[in-house]
Amino acid sequence: MLSYFRLYRELGWHPISADEYRAAWLRWGGSVATHPDVVERLSALAGIPLDYFGWDKAGELQAAIPTWGRHIALAKDVLKQQKKRGVFDLGNAEIILPQAAKSVITLRHKAQYVSELHAQRISTLKEQKQGLALAREPEQYSKKFRYNQRREQRLLEEQGGVILPIASLSSAEQAQIYTQLFEKRWGFAVPGKEYLTEVFSLMAEFMTGSFIAINDVPVAFQVLYRVEAPEWISLEYINGGVDTDYNSLSPGSVLSFVNTQNEWQHARDLSKPLRYSFGRADREYKDRWCNRVAVYEVS
Repeated sequence: MLSYFRLYRELGWHPISADEYRAAWLRWGGSVATHPDVVERLSALAGIPLDYFGWDKAGELQAAIPTWGRHIALAKDVLKQQKKRGVFDLGNAEIILPQAAKSVITLRHKAQYVSELHAQRISTLKEQKQGLALAREPEQYSKKFRYNQRREQRLLEEQGGVILPIASLSSAEQAQIYTQLFEKRWGFAVPGKEYLTEVFSLMAEFMTGSFIAINDVPVAFQVLYRVEAPEWISLEYINGGVDTDYNSLSPGSVLSFVNTQNEWQHARDLSKPLRYSFGRADREYKDRWCNRVAVYEVS
């Protein structure tokens, strides 16, 4: 019975190599969670076997997927099943698979948060109840909103606040600061705490953004991963932490403003649209920064 369902799941698909998957991603693009290096490194860290499949039409590759068994790779469900939820955290990352623009495929591997970009190109998708929160373009914020954000930044800087690049820290320093601020903000252990330094080291080339310190004390930190696809930039805001002792200076809000503004500028310098995801559209604060967009699943 199991082999029958596997044959059904893989019907139309055939095994391909890691190099073939990489070539497909570099040709058609994808997201942080499907980038070949991200998939390969995090799968190895979790110790979960990784396979790749391709979909052909008339002998030419049209799409490619990385898989963990019956799931798209890096799936939370597999980490949970194998008691490895604490190895890494990618939040509810947008899934963009490498797929030719005018192709239509059938996906039977389980997946959640599949991008709206696939809505007309994967025949087996079902819309999820909750959408994704994608950061608005700078011009979509009201003048009052932008004025208030700049004012908050100025007040914070007047109190000794400085905005520093994440890249100025070692992976161990990033992990220490993030852990401290996350646990102060949320009151529970940061996900993947034991592996954070190793994860940040593996993801170093994809980490982006800034953090805030006041009088040399870190007070706001956000984990952002960014990859560049041929036709867009994919960025995942995984989570963040804030020192609640400094709430009167709104360091979390200032950092969100700085990071979103800088990332939009970076994308525009490359003449590419930015898909800056705050993850699942499940919190009121995300509506301040984001537009809600449809997202899909294969169950």
